[in-house]
Amino acid sequence: MIATRDAYGEALVALGKENPNVVVLDADLSGSTKTEKFFKAYPERFFNAGIAEANMMGMAAGLALSGKTVFVSTFAVFATGRAYDQIRQSIAYTKANVKIVATHAGLTVGPDGGSHQAIEDIAIMRAVPDMTVIVPCDGNQTKEAVNVAAAYDGPVYIRLGREPVPTVLPEGTRFEIGKGLILSPEITREELLVRTAGEPLYDVAFVACGVMVKVALEAAEALEKEGRKCLVADFASVKPLDEELLGAIAKSSRAIVTSEEHSIIGGLGSAVCESVAARHPIPVTRVGVEDVFGQSGKAGELLRAYGLTAGDLVAAARQVAGL
Repeated sequence: MIATRDAYGEALVALGKENPNVVVLDADLSGSTKTEKFFKAYPERFFNAGIAEANMMGMAAGLALSGKTVFVSTFAVFATGRAYDQIRQSIAYTKANVKIVATHAGLTVGPDGGSHQAIEDIAIMRAVPDMTVIVPCDGNQTKEAVNVAAAYDGPVYIRLGREPVPTVLPEGTRFEIGKGLILSPEITREELLVRTAGEPLYDVAFVACGVMVKVALEAAEALEKEGRKCLVADFASVKPLDEELLGAIAKSSRAIVTSEEHSIIGGLGSAVCESVAARHPIPVTRVGVEDVFGQSGKAGELLRAYGLTAGDLVAAARQVAGL
């Protein structure tokens, strides 16, 4: 169990050692975002902008346009809310090489309550032209995503959480921008892609990102005990979306259930629906936060209250696939 924010802090230190061109900015939250680890290792390349998120994004854009690889962090609700104009105008519009790594996203911020639970951040960042959006499922994928983002030339939004989460992927599992991962052991991505259309292989396919990947695996396991065939795919790259793989999943499944710790409006579920409807229409249902704000509570309590458990995914699968 490791929080993705902790994995981010570790990845930054390793990246800073390898690449002296990397600089890090934070908005007086380095203890929470874990960028303090980079500050302790490389204080001359760390800048605390204070509680001035918009100014921090402007600083990040300037450093990036001066040739630096910039990582900038704060809580997701502040990064995408308070600093939206600067992200759009100074970072995305100029294609500045800035990596916005926002922590404390989603309901699992817990006791901080609805005012601090960013459940619309993926939707906001998806809508920004030239912005890549990544939602890692665990610590290992977070580290891979940070390294890939550093090597990628252009703006990136990486969404991380506060609470420790189970490790889903083996260390070193390759992450690629624009590529999804098949987590079901009986078939590979390549085998699925070359499969010709015919009788569906799967009763339902779970397409998930972030903390919901582990939950999707649990839901699939529960259904498989009943003799159902399930596919689980990790779509950490929400934008660009792996439409090639998604099309293969749609052609091989009776229905799709998406799951995310985010509003059902504008996030992964919306992206999947848009792609499937245009290319390979099959029934899709979205599991996420309905059109409401969060509230204060323990992370696990909130996931249960908002219908983000394995049982909720099983129920959604039964309904959409007629199981």
